[in-house]
Amino acid sequence: MPLETLINAGFVDYLILLIYFVFVLGIGLAARHQVSDSLDFFLSGRSLPGWVTGLAFVSANLGAVEIMGMSANGAQIGIPTVHYFWIGAIPAMVFLGIVMMPFYYGSGVRSVPEFMLKRFGPAAHLVNAISFALAQLLIAGINLYLLGTIVHALLGWPLWVALIVAAVIVLAYISLGGLSAAIYNEVLQFFVIVASLLPLVVIGLHRVGGWNGLKAKITAAAQAHPDTVTPAAQQLHSWPGQALSGFTNPVMSVIGITLGLGFVLSFGYWTTNFVEVQRAMASDSLSSARKTPIIGAFPKMLVPFLTVLPGMLAAVLVPEIARMKAGEHVAGGASGNAVQYNDSVLFLIRNLLPTGLTGIAITGLLAAFMAGMAANISAFNTVFSVDIWQHYVRKNKSDVYYVKVGRIATVIATVIAIGTAFLASGFSNIMDYLQTLFGFFNAPLFATFILGMFWKKSTPHAGWSGLVVGTLSAVTVWIMSLNGVFTLPGQGTAFLAATVGFLADIIVSIVVSLFTTPKPAAELVGLVYSETPKESLVDPHEKSLPWYRRTVPLGMTVLAITVVLNIVF
Repeated sequence: MPLETLINAGFVDYLILLIYFVFVLGIGLAARHQVSDSLDFFLSGRSLPGWVTGLAFVSANLGAVEIMGMSANGAQIGIPTVHYFWIGAIPAMVFLGIVMMPFYYGSGVRSVPEFMLKRFGPAAHLVNAISFALAQLLIAGINLYLLGTIVHALLGWPLWVALIVAAVIVLAYISLGGLSAAIYNEVLQFFVIVASLLPLVVIGLHRVGGWNGLKAKITAAAQAHPDTVTPAAQQLHSWPGQALSGFTNPVMSVIGITLGLGFVLSFGYWTTNFVEVQRAMASDSLSSARKTPIIGAFPKMLVPFLTVLPGMLAAVLVPEIARMKAGEHVAGGASGNAVQYNDSVLFLIRNLLPTGLTGIAITGLLAAFMAGMAANISAFNTVFSVDIWQHYVRKNKSDVYYVKVGRIATVIATVIAIGTAFLASGFSNIMDYLQTLFGFFNAPLFATFILGMFWKKSTPHAGWSGLVVGTLSAVTVWIMSLNGVFTLPGQGTAFLAATVGFLADIIVSIVVSLFTTPKPAAELVGLVYSETPKESLVDPHEKSLPWYRRTVPLGMTVLAITVVLNIVF
């Protein structure tokens, strides 16, 4: 099938898309009038309510990789993909809200690296700021690349044109309104994304005869092609998840998922990734900041039903995906080279949705991809302007100057993201690429953070040396895998690299701390748990609120529901 006709969009579909873009740019223009200083531009003046930042928190993560990557995994391995959500997200989001946000928000910092500056000093701060900025440029490229390929496939535009147009739109509303524009657009995008994916699930389940019909068709396909298709029992149950972990032994698989994904990668990403934390730091109070990731956890629990399930449906409803899963090489797809699992949602849109709903679906996909890229770019411009430029290049300038630097950084980052988008195109599996990046940058950082927050003897020298050794260790594991020293299928290599990076950081940090001098206790108030008055870690006004508006009861409710979901599925 020619690329230009992968999906035939009608006039109504294009009209819906146009209306959405008008809204997006309008929000950017409206937010511009609220920007008067750097706090407004980088942290929305810390004025946003918890429900807004909570939805933005989950929407910032609901980008290209979330939709295309998780649906691809759903088509390939089925239900075990839910571990990215129920094990690899929810516990860490609750921990961030209850335990770590009081330190971030209460310390008054504008970014995660700035927290590192206060806790460990300039060396650790600079290492963290540079590595984070680099990671955001690489990940923004992933979102932009997937966005460009979808526009290329849906509208027939050349890839380079699609990349530039998408980048310019994201650039416009971030540079106009700063973080407020990004966050309010993310709230809008969340509802658009849900409206775009829900019809695929409802119509798809109706076509296959409901949940039982889907299970029967997956079982039949697995039995017909036992050499190429994951066994049905593994596709239809989340545990022990061998298809995801790469371990054939069920006990090792559970350990790999729980430790590698559920602890190291998950906590490393959700608790130290400024893309997410930035949304909570824009809240109007400590209580709102703590509840932001927990409010976001409620819709996050349901996201698998909008991303993983469409992939599973595509594997039995879309002939091209079914044939590819059975081992055939099928020409076509979004890339034009061959059908891939990443094409699952696109083919479902083509096969299931009428005009109008197609327009909403296309808009939802574009919204998701722009939300992800906007989150990366807005986090980058803050860290570059506040943590690198203001601290190490031009100090003691006016707020107007740093806002200008932030806008220039946004333009530069967007241009670089176009380049890293082509870099991302060289990887056959985007999820492998993304998880590897998290192993490099987030897992060692989490080790440094957790030691720094709960062990007052962790020293400034330990901060930067642990980060450097941890990152290099994770990279070494990845290089060894590339060179055939060992091989692990699935996400096994990413889990292993993250775990090694985490442990190396912990060991080096402890050893270095034993031979170097820690900061005086007086300088650790608000930064280390044992040195911080307990009353400053909670909002005193929370006691008067009903239970469903208090941080800890909300967090426990989320965890309880997550346990039930793991048991049911």
